[in-house]
Amino acid sequence: MTSSALEPSKPLDALGPVDYLVVEFPAGASNFTGEMATELLALVDAGTIRVIDVLILTKNEDGSIDAMELSDIEELGELQAIEAELAELLAADDVVHLANCMEPGSTAGVLIWENLWAAPFASAARRSGGQLIANGRIPIQAIIASIEADEALATEGV
Repeated sequence: MTSSALEPSKPLDALGPVDYLVVEFPAGASNFTGEMATELLALVDAGTIRVIDVLILTKNEDGSIDAMELSDIEELGELQAIEAELAELLAADDVVHLANCMEPGSTAGVLIWENLWAAPFASAARRSGGQLIANGRIPIQAIIASIEADEALATEGV
């Protein structure tokens, strides 16, 4: 990722952790009702996150990739409110890397955001001489599977 594209409106040492996610929609399976945009804007309006970049990737049947920035889309609807604040953070190599995990014929949304809720803690850690050396996510599917396994064990034990 190219850090030079990110020009935050606050000092770099005040930034919160930056995350990304890729949501893939198999060919013919997308149902864009606007619900995702509404939820994203609610997070922005609440001051929970700051959207840094949004990309739409299409992986064609031949494996070629088309990438569009949010600004390339004519009808943004509710997302128009955040479009002007976006930085083009991802380099061409990043796009190719992200698209490698996509299925041919699918479309994916890539979202990069700053966790504003964590910025004060992250800044305090840096001022104290600390640095983030690892982070991660537990996939919700793994949590659901673990809960279901525990419930199955509890049911069998009764």
